[in-house]
Amino acid sequence: MTTTRLTRYDRTMLRLMNDRRGAAWYATAARRRLAVTAHVALTLAIGGLMTHLFLAEDEPLWTIAVMAVLLLPWMVATGVINGATRGLLELRAHVLDERQSAERSRVLARAHRVTTLLLAAAAATLLVTGGIAGDAPKAYAAPLLIAVLVTHWVMPLWVAGWLAQDEPADEDI
Repeated sequence: MTTTRLTRYDRTMLRLMNDRRGAAWYATAARRRLAVTAHVALTLAIGGLMTHLFLAEDEPLWTIAVMAVLLLPWMVATGVINGATRGLLELRAHVLDERQSAERSRVLARAHRVTTLLLAAAAATLLVTGGIAGDAPKAYAAPLLIAVLVTHWVMPLWVAGWLAQDEPADEDI
């Protein structure tokens, strides 16, 4: 940590992100990867429902209800990943130590590369689909752009959760 004084918010977030009561949820690499996989699946499901809501002709209120129900496990999975990474992406930079700062930089760089590839794939998909159909699929452009934006937003969390290391074992001296 730097010599910058921690605010009450910083101390609260640091205490919350280092709370080990939920450690059983992310104690092993398999559990952390399961949490990331569940988060990705829930994000895709919520995104698919939003796309359906956006493209549907009638007003399907059931999609809003299902999205609201899926939001709770999505938030739990987010908390599990944040706990597994000890708040690597949630804590302010001046709260992190040198190792955490370096890890945050690595995670953000890798997430940026993955998101760039996904953005290129989305653009290529729209261009190819438009070339085959003879016209760009305008109805799908907005949902696809929103999906890429959401992916860009959560990709660092997914990468950090996927790459999180096991806690060092306590040694009795």
